[in-house]
Amino acid sequence: MTSVNSSTTTIDVFDPLYISPSDTTGVHLITEQLIGTENYGIWSRAMIIALRAKNKLVFVDGSCKRPEDESGQLMQWERCNAIVLSWIMNAVSKEVFAGIVYSTDAYIVWEDLRERFDRVNGSRIFALHREIGKLVQGSSPISVYYSKLKQLWDEFASLVILPICSCDSAKKYAEIDQQQKLLQFLLGLNDSYAAIRSQLLMTSPLPSVGQAFAIISQEESTRNVLSTGFAPPEISSSAFFSTQDRKKTNIKCNHCNMPGHIKAYCYKLVGYPPHHHEAEVDETEKKHSFGAQFFSPEQYAAILRMLEKDHINQESSGS
Repeated sequence: MTSVNSSTTTIDVFDPLYISPSDTTGVHLITEQLIGTENYGIWSRAMIIALRAKNKLVFVDGSCKRPEDESGQLMQWERCNAIVLSWIMNAVSKEVFAGIVYSTDAYIVWEDLRERFDRVNGSRIFALHREIGKLVQGSSPISVYYSKLKQLWDEFASLVILPICSCDSAKKYAEIDQQQKLLQFLLGLNDSYAAIRSQLLMTSPLPSVGQAFAIISQEESTRNVLSTGFAPPEISSSAFFSTQDRKKTNIKCNHCNMPGHIKAYCYKLVGYPPHHHEAEVDETEKKHSFGAQFFSPEQYAAILRMLEKDHINQESSGS
């Protein structure tokens, strides 16, 4: 919408001819670069989304045509057209750029790229089916495996566009499509997830592929935590000095007065590692010192005198 006053033409912000401060020629709308037929589908979809967000999609779909020479909007249209053209040039490879650099109309360039690279044919659909069927998790994390699979699904959906319908048959097809993706996702998982895979398949109704991904990702996180263990890092063997190293350092523990480590790493405070030879010695020392925690030296002397007296009485009775 445009409103005209006596001297200037004011363009409404919702008009495609409006140029915002962020609409500059150096902007890169997407990170994907068009290299040819192999990525045209993904590239064009990303560009359409970006151009729609900028309210400039009309410059490539043919609905915003060049005004007449005497029109007061011609200069503004040419500015917008040049900006959109620069955005397209920023999103193609050097080889593709060389073929469009002398063009002056964004719509003509867009149509030329579509005619050259939009090759939706059976061979590409077949290749996508094969890639989806062969893709497995392997050494990849669940998130990486799922992202690769979803990228293939999205590309396939962009090639095979079905009619939009709200009927029950369309809803049923959507359910079947989700089930198909769920099975493809579960089939590619490593055998270590066989148990949780069986549980998901026995669920009624079956979860969506997104729900299955969330559940298995949580299982992966739990396994990672358990495999890490709960032993504090400071008691690992690498945190202590060897006997030979202790002689070369001035570090000394304030708790046990032993050289080679500090109080924060003292075995006597944090505990000995399993099967450590000093652990048995320390345990033996605890047993021997157990009584000392309850009896004073005077009490020990009294006990010894009592035992000696009993021994003398037993000998006297025997004689």
